[in-house]
Amino acid sequence: MRTSMLFVGYLLIFLGLALPGTQAKDIPRCELVKILRRHGFEGFVGKTVADWVCLVKHESGYRTTAFNNNGPSRDYGIFQINSKYWCNDGKTRGSKNACNINCSKLRDDNIVDDIQCAKKIAREARGLTPWVAWKKYCQGKNLSSYVRGC
Repeated sequence: MRTSMLFVGYLLIFLGLALPGTQAKDIPRCELVKILRRHGFEGFVGKTVADWVCLVKHESGYRTTAFNNNGPSRDYGIFQINSKYWCNDGKTRGSKNACNINCSKLRDDNIVDDIQCAKKIAREARGLTPWVAWKKYCQGKNLSSYVRGC
């Protein structure tokens, strides 16, 4: 009995170490608030951290591995960054790749490169209007609930 439990324990440890990249990571709302504050999003392009959290909630559901096929282009990662303009997925004809990044890098659990690209997009647009979900669900709304308690 003890040997079989020990085997199961080792198996679980092995699977936990061998498969971390295969599981989607949802970033909890308050953790995302802290990350965005740490990376200077408060007041960036005249928007609040609450704007960005609302954007992420409605674009990706806080999932770092989010993916959406739009037909001729695709959206990748927690900020749903589009392959036509911002990243290269090797599939989108005429991709500009303005963030100089492979789209697959936008779907891992390290969101530092996602943050850099999202800030580039917002800087060039002078706001969050490139994100359809922000315009639909966040623009002009009271967003205090997105940062409340964080």
